Amino acid sequence: MGGRLYTQSLCRSAQARWSPGGLKVQDFRFRGDSEARLRLMAASTEQATGGVEKTAAEEKPRVLEPGAAPFGNFPHYSRFHPPEQRLRLLPPELLRRLFPQSPETRPILGLDVGCNSGDLSVALYKHFLSLHDGETCLDASRELHLLCCDIDPVLVERAEKECPFPDGLTFITLDFMNQRTRKVLLSSFLSQFGRSVFDIGFCMSITMWIHLNHGDQGLWEFLAHLSSLCRYLLVEPQPWKCYRAAARRLRKLGLHDFDHFRSLAIRGDMASQIVQILTQDHGMELVCCFGNTKWDRSLLLFRTKQATETHPIPESLIEEGKERNRIRFWRE
Repeated sequence: MGGRLYTQSLCRSAQARWSPGGLKVQDFRFRGDSEARLRLMAASTEQATGGVEKTAAEEKPRVLEPGAAPFGNFPHYSRFHPPEQRLRLLPPELLRRLFPQSPETRPILGLDVGCNSGDLSVALYKHFLSLHDGETCLDASRELHLLCCDIDPVLVERAEKECPFPDGLTFITLDFMNQRTRKVLLSSFLSQFGRSVFDIGFCMSITMWIHLNHGDQGLWEFLAHLSSLCRYLLVEPQPWKCYRAAARRLRKLGLHDFDHFRSLAIRGDMASQIVQILTQDHGMELVCCFGNTKWDRSLLLFRTKQATETHPIPESLIEEGKERNRIRFWRE
């Protein structure tokens, strides 16, 4: 309870001082041509397959036992964690407020780490562009472009095939903790737009899997990389109870436990731990807590302290966030 109160205090403080930063980056023209896109996808595929052609047997879809997804690569993740739970907490105009329209800030570039089969990536894209089901927009890719990556090539392939906005969302296979391939693939994407960093990163329910597979140091480094790559960062940390549940699922299936689970020193109120690492160690500041999903995960928005404050956030959004926080505090 004490940890939750501490997190809520941080959220209320952030909501009281939320104002977005304007971006000053060099002018550019859209260079997301099909040839560059194919080169990026080819590099991603080579990383996923090790540069070796798959045999017919290897191409058969793999079937995971329920719960046997050590990297969070569940084949039907959105069935039990639907995107709508996140979207209802996020203002549709958020990106337009953070990045006022100008030639220097279009398209807005986003990085979605751990995109799974792309359901949430597509939902976020539609939400922030106010697109309805079945609706497309010819200028959407000039407004917002997302690079979505996941460690699982099967899920990435599904995301590519089912994506309704192929010009606005690029899906690649990437182990984000592999420094060499991360640098090559992300730099290749950013260079198409004359950029060196992303405007915003999305880290939705991925921190636990990094933590369990790479330990305390791995989590620290993961957040360090994200904070250096993104001006703003939207994080949805899993609470500690999810760690215990993930370890329990593996044990029930007779599989090896996560290597780092029992030795983790960073534990407890994980939302507060993530806030502390990003703000005290990696030069970011907490801008806003948008509230919690029904499965008790906070949506936290951070920004680099170097982001220039040029465009005030509407008072209505600040008051809406405060009211949401008051309701949650009263219920608990």
